[in-house]
Amino acid sequence: MLTALKDTCTTMQNTTRLAAVDLGSNSFRLEIGRIEHGQFYRTEYLKETVRQGNGLDDSRNLTMQAMQRGWDCLARFGERLAGFAETEVRAVATQTLREARNRDDFLGPGMLKLGFPIDVISGREEARLIYQGVAQALPNIPERRLVIDIGGRSTEIILGNGREPLQMESYRVGSIAWSMRYFTENQFSKRSFQIAEIAAKAVLDEALLIYPPDQWDVAYGSAGTINAVADVLVAAGWPEGSVSQEGLDWLLEKLLIAQTTERLKLAGMREDRKAIIGGGLSVLRALFELLGIKRLEQASGGLRHGLLQDLLGNGQVHTDLRDHSVTRLAAKFGAEPAHGLRVGHTANVLFQQMTKGVIDERVSRKLTWAGQLHEIGSHISHSDSHKHAAYILDNTDVMGFALTELHKLSLLVLGHRGKLRKLEANFEDALFIQQLMVLRLAVALCHARRDPDLKGINLRQDPKNNRRFTLKISEEWSKAHPQSAYLLNEESLSWQKTPWSLELN
Repeated sequence: MLTALKDTCTTMQNTTRLAAVDLGSNSFRLEIGRIEHGQFYRTEYLKETVRQGNGLDDSRNLTMQAMQRGWDCLARFGERLAGFAETEVRAVATQTLREARNRDDFLGPGMLKLGFPIDVISGREEARLIYQGVAQALPNIPERRLVIDIGGRSTEIILGNGREPLQMESYRVGSIAWSMRYFTENQFSKRSFQIAEIAAKAVLDEALLIYPPDQWDVAYGSAGTINAVADVLVAAGWPEGSVSQEGLDWLLEKLLIAQTTERLKLAGMREDRKAIIGGGLSVLRALFELLGIKRLEQASGGLRHGLLQDLLGNGQVHTDLRDHSVTRLAAKFGAEPAHGLRVGHTANVLFQQMTKGVIDERVSRKLTWAGQLHEIGSHISHSDSHKHAAYILDNTDVMGFALTELHKLSLLVLGHRGKLRKLEANFEDALFIQQLMVLRLAVALCHARRDPDLKGINLRQDPKNNRRFTLKISEEWSKAHPQSAYLLNEESLSWQKTPWSLELN
């Protein structure tokens, strides 16, 4: 068990409480702890086997039964988290909700029951958090580490040095998915294990190119399947703290002897693990053979501990990573850095005018990021650059971002130019409209790709009718900037076709 997380927590107040919620494909977990003298101490740990991973139908929709199991668990977690501030809790969902087409149907009621936002994170972001959690439980030494986490529907593999993750990947292979596909009716046979391992290696094949044995010194296993296997081996007298090839061979033999989950009697194996041990073991054996692993050290840290690390830094680690990720993405697609920052800064100034100097830091950062990224689609097509930019954001893993967070950013980028009717579904979101309004105005004002003159303009939102915006422009400003004045007038006309209005005064 992870008992102390040290480095980034020095800025936290003593006795501050924190909580991390992990909505995994097999189990939902809640970890609560307190900060004392710069260290995190667990005070409570709750885990429920929800098994949402086997609740996806053939159309990749969560069944009502699977959603209800999740809601019931989140309601219990929510009762325990009553009184926590939003800055003290972070909740994330992983592969099952990444796949689920109807995830929004689950997340809406789920967030109400939990009482906090739930971020659906990408596979690589999950991998980053896993490595962060594992590394914090290990000595801070320059050791080349391979970290493996086999979940219910995905497997994350990370290569890092010390506490720095270097290469992160997520593969769609896991204990629940493989058990459902290759161990139907809870039957164990030599043939089913052979097929399951071959199939796992087919999915994981490219991992050998990324994580060859000469690139790491020690292999570590985190959470789920690996802990379940280690528990059984220790109960049978195998050395504690690691899993060996010989141990995996012994466990396979025990499963083949049992033939079915009903007849499986092994000390150390929980009842809720029996139904998915076949899939988990086949994936683990495939990784041992594919990557040349001889010994896998059991790691005490994991995803939720990585979440706590982000919280321990009061968001600083997470925030810095997102800033770095946006800069890298903009550079990758050839967006001009100076112009991106110019648009973002102008949008922030207009937002402050509109709200009379009040702007939340999260809103400010999103406007800055939208400015930096709004032209990343230009190298694909200039006329449809906004559409390509939005597509890139919706289909790229950007470190530090949740998928839901990236999608909201993609909608801003999509709407920064062109017709507004394509965003009709978002017209009831007042904050989104405010952000979209100032971003579009900023793009128009920065059309000459130089710092705009903002002294002669002022944006206001009607306090009696919040759907009405007014942009005051002095006559002198209009004469000095005729092209900008024309573009602002065109922008005013665009908003006439929406439930919102922008009037030039």
